[in-house]
Parts: sequence; structure tokens; C-alpha cells
Amino acid sequence: MSRRVVRQSKFRHVFGQAAKADQNYEDIRVSKVTWDSSFCAVNPKFLAIIVEAGGGGAFIVLTLAKTGRVDKNYPLVTGHTAPVLDIDWCPHNDNVIASASDDTTIMVWQIPDYTPVRNITEPIITLEGHSKRVGIITWHPTARNVLLSAGGDNVIIIWNVGTGEVLLSLDDMHPDVIHSVCWNSNGSLLATTCKDKTLRIIDPRKGQVVAERFAAHEGMRPMRAVFTRQGHIFTTGFTRMSQRELGLWDPNNFEEPVALQEMDTSNGVLLPFYDPDSSIVYLCGKGDSSIRYFEITDEPPFVHYLNTFSSKEPQRGMGFMPKRGLDVSKCEIARFYKLHERKCEPIIMTVPRKSDLFQDDLYPDTPGPEPALEADEWVSGQDAEPVLISLRDGYVPPKHRELRVTKRNILDVRPPSGPRRSQSASDAPLSQQHTLETLLEEIKALRERVQAQEERITSLENMLCELVDSTD
Repeated sequence: MSRRVVRQSKFRHVFGQAAKADQNYEDIRVSKVTWDSSFCAVNPKFLAIIVEAGGGGAFIVLTLAKTGRVDKNYPLVTGHTAPVLDIDWCPHNDNVIASASDDTTIMVWQIPDYTPVRNITEPIITLEGHSKRVGIITWHPTARNVLLSAGGDNVIIIWNVGTGEVLLSLDDMHPDVIHSVCWNSNGSLLATTCKDKTLRIIDPRKGQVVAERFAAHEGMRPMRAVFTRQGHIFTTGFTRMSQRELGLWDPNNFEEPVALQEMDTSNGVLLPFYDPDSSIVYLCGKGDSSIRYFEITDEPPFVHYLNTFSSKEPQRGMGFMPKRGLDVSKCEIARFYKLHERKCEPIIMTVPRKSDLFQDDLYPDTPGPEPALEADEWVSGQDAEPVLISLRDGYVPPKHRELRVTKRNILDVRPPSGPRRSQSASDAPLSQQHTLETLLEEIKALRERVQAQEERITSLENMLCELVDSTD
């Protein structure tokens, strides 16, 4: 009689717990747009949620500490003329967020550390290049200011946000609507899924499909794909009989799946959230009231079911906190922000441990906020792994850092001299038409303007003093 050996794993007992009621974000009118994105983005400073807005598209940005009831007049980020479909925080600047909209544009916003008094209506930059709705945006994991967008025109565009330029445009690779796009860990490859049922691995700089697999899942409903740290592709999709299914694939051998498991019958698309540090993937179905999680290992059956967090209310969307935003003192290995119809509820995933000491095995060094490359270096063919930080002493978000945009002069077609860096103020490229004289003239004009403003302020202060004296 054979004894069943229990698989050894430090993540076998991971459990999920909803935050207490006073830690929720209440009275938020979550967007009702029918679109399969997560509707929520979170980082160690802010929580952003796409909300209902009359006459255009908007999202709300709250500091993480702003729990409880949100005032109905709380300022929104408004600028799009049609519903917002996707939002994503910049991994290298916690105050910068990008939004994609049905109005065919992408906008990049600078969010202040303080609560604004009125709606934020002016983006740092608006990126226009798609001819139909833009439903997917995702930042490059290691290169500064590189943003990818995918639209209803079946085109993927990669932008340099620091200059507003299109770096790369992938036009002829997808014959139908793109359902998902994911970078690998160093941003050298993309995994995409499409309505034509094909899973593709793309080298964006060469502009070619490196590998593809038709009907990774045979059903017609949307498929999702993410890279794992082993270089495999984890997918969610549907069988021919509309059962939900998950798969693990080796891009070097797409003929047979590494693993393929049927799950349940439901029509909600499963959104996969993958944590490369623990190699756990969390599956959140839109309209489901549960989060299933699995550990991906090198041992058969490769995708190991761990547990399910269940609740009563269905989820409208889900935000996933980066590792550097977690509380390491409580052995927290993941935190979700679950969207209900009128509120957002944090859900904390914890590994039970008795010790209060820092757990090295749960928290390997993780990607920090510093980019490894500039945009131009990445486009020229360089690759670099993310710059890692230790979480031993916890992570403190840096103070407000401003994103400076230097638009290139598109009329000046002469090639720039020497290598170009992308964005910082000190090395922002000046137009070659600028001579020493024009610069000195500009400085002189600015000084005169400042002087005039100071004189105006002085006269207003005098008027104020006179008014105060007369009322006395």
C-alpha cells in the first residue's frame, strides 16, 4: 500500500484575508464599461480606480492611507473625452500614471503627493497614434519612460514618454483584436494573445514573431498570457465546451503544453497576476467572488493548486500591489485591491510564520524603482535585468519626482550628434537652431517678466493694506 507524499512547499499554507471594514475605500462609483481590464492600479503610494464619469472618461487617485468614505466631490483625473479602459502606474516613478481610452489616445499624468483641490485635467503628455480605442497599456519593466499600447486597430505602439515619440510600431502581426500583452522580465520579448486564437512571442525591436501557437486554448472567448520567471508562458482561456482552462507552455517547444488543466464552467475571463519572487500565479475572474492561486515549479504537474480565497461579493476588477509595497513584518506575500460596485476592499495574502524576524526565504531581492536602461539604449538593442532592492528594512517610497517631457523638434530632421539619452532635465536635447544669442534673449525676457510679476504683487499687497486700514 503506497503512502501519498505531501509536496514540500513554503507556500502550501498561504491564506487570504479581507481587510477590516474601516480599511476599505467606500462610495466609489466603479466604472461599468464592458472591458476585460482590471480597472484598478496600485503602487506603494497610490490607489487608482477607473470610475463612472458623465461626458468623458475619468479615474480617481487616492493615497493608500485615504481609507473610509470618499467624498462625492473628491477630485478626479479627467481629460479623456470617452471612457477610460486601462490604467498603469509607471514602475520607475510612483507619481506617474498612464491611462488609455476609447477616445483613441493615451495620456500620462503627474500625480502630486498632496490631495489636489480640483480635478486634474492637464496630462504631462498626450500620445496620439492609434486610429481606434486603446484598450491595453503596460510600461516597460526596465527601460525609463518606455510605454506600450495596444488598440482596436490591431496595432501595438511602443512610445518614449520622455519625448512623445513613437519608438516602434508593430502593425502587421495581429489580424484581429489583441486581448493581452505582457513583457518578459527584462523587456526583450512580448507575449500576446489575439482573437484569432493565436499565442505569439514577439521580439519588438526586430519586429518579428519568434514563436507562435494556434489554439493554445480552443474556445472562442478571450485568452490571457504572462511570462513566468523560468521563461515559460502561463495562459488562461476556455475549452471548446466553454470550460475555463489554464496552461503552461515552453516557447521553445509550442507543440505540446507543459501543463493543461480544466477548471470550471463560467464565462468570466480569468485575469492572471504573477509574482516572480514566489512563482505564484493568482487567478481573478471578473464576476467571480474568489481568487484561486497556484504555485509554478519545475516538478510535475508543474502547476500546483494551493488554495482559493472566497468571499460573498463578485469582483468588478482587481489591483495587484508590487512586492515593494507589502508589509514584510507580517509575512504578507501579496495584496489585492478588489473592486465592488461601490467600494474597494484590500485582500491580504499571508504565509503563516511564528517569528517576527525578516523572512529571507519569502522576500528575495525584488525590482526597485530605478530603471536599468534609458529608452534609447533599449531601442539600440541593449537588455538589462531589473535593478533589485532588498526589503529587509521595509521599503520607503521616494519623494515626489517630476517627469520632464522634452518634445523633439519634428521639423528638424538632421540626425542628433552623439548618443542620445532619453529624459532628465540636465541632458534634455536642445534644438540645434538655438544660438547663444537667442538663449540670452530668452533669459532676459523671462527676467523682465518675473520683475513685472513682482511689481504687480507689490501693488496688490499695498492695495490689501489700504483696504485693511480703511475697514479698521
